[in-house]
Amino acid sequence: MPPGAFCVVIKLVFRVAVLGSVFPVPGSSSTELVFRLVDKGLRTTDPGLRMSLGSRNAILPDEEISDKASTCGKLLIFLSVALVIMTLPFSLFVCFKVVQEYERAVIFRLGRLMQGGAKGPGIFFILPCIDSYARVDLRTRTYDVPPQEVLTKDSVTVSVDAVVYYRVSNATVSIANVENAHHSTRLLAQTTLRNTMGTRHLHEILSERMTISGTMQVQLDEATDAWGIKVERVEIKDVRLPVQLQRAMAAEAEAAREARAKVIAAEGEQKASRALREASEVIGDSPAALQLRYLQTLNTISAEKNSTIVFPLPIDLITYFLKTNEATTQQNARKAAAAIGNTPPPLQLAPQQQQMQPQQQQQQYQQQQQPQQQYQQQQQQQQQPQQQQQQPQQQQQQPQQQDQLYQQGQQISSAM
Repeated sequence: MPPGAFCVVIKLVFRVAVLGSVFPVPGSSSTELVFRLVDKGLRTTDPGLRMSLGSRNAILPDEEISDKASTCGKLLIFLSVALVIMTLPFSLFVCFKVVQEYERAVIFRLGRLMQGGAKGPGIFFILPCIDSYARVDLRTRTYDVPPQEVLTKDSVTVSVDAVVYYRVSNATVSIANVENAHHSTRLLAQTTLRNTMGTRHLHEILSERMTISGTMQVQLDEATDAWGIKVERVEIKDVRLPVQLQRAMAAEAEAAREARAKVIAAEGEQKASRALREASEVIGDSPAALQLRYLQTLNTISAEKNSTIVFPLPIDLITYFLKTNEATTQQNARKAAAAIGNTPPPLQLAPQQQQMQPQQQQQQYQQQQQPQQQYQQQQQQQQQPQQQQQQPQQQQQQPQQQDQLYQQGQQISSAM
């Protein structure tokens, strides 16, 4: 290799290794360039490195920082660069590293953070023996918080579990400020869950899960901000109650439902009684309405699949039938008297004969009625054996008829 080309390769390796740039520094010789690059690689006076996340960084504010690079450090860097140059091109397989799109690499040189913060995604360069790096995954992770036994504000022991979604927002801070950011975040999630649930009543835990989840998310996000962690979401999975408390709550809920059902039934009866009172007032003002209601009830009963229907008659109908029967009897008597009156007028008789005439008429009437009476007696004598046979059957049917009358009376009363 020509000497000029070899010098160019050395310059490029130093610039990439220390400055991350291939542009030359104007007005500097090769020797000055080497020591300047070495000195710049060791210094940590860059404000962007010190204040990588506002007021929170990997270096404590009250820590005294030495800006001067030690001679030993410069010598080690020079030897490492010389080793890379002497082992070219095999050293390139050790010096060049690749990180994925969702990863970042935090590089430490001689125990100090490299300038520019985390590297990636893509390819980056390290010096063997003096550089070390840590890969940080920026993807969102989930953590199932194990069930936590919590005593609520109203002294009820419950078991609560949750799930936490978080990710690394600053790779440099998550490596430099905390030993294990993921483990610390998980422990903090458990304690935050217990502390938050301990300040709530049982009914609030059961009914305000979204509010409690939001409160926990804010608290965790604020606490883990110094570790470079962003808590995106917190969800409460399940709230387990003791078995005895579950039974007590179930009994209480059932009693409440029964009480509501009784109140609804009482309100329905009250409304029904008001409607019945109004109906009774209307029926009392109009007797025809009662008769119409009675006929509607009979129509409803007749629609049922009963072969025989026996129902009691109201007193007013029975009185009407009795009056009609009496009127029919009187009308028949008048017809009979009229028939007797149509006979030819009797001859004028002597006073004694006139006195005997009513008696003779009565005897004649009795004689006329005798055949009919005899016929009726014969019919009665013929019917007596049949009636005697029917009496046991009627006695057996009488309880059944009474039961039917009682049932139909109940149906009519319910329909009214």
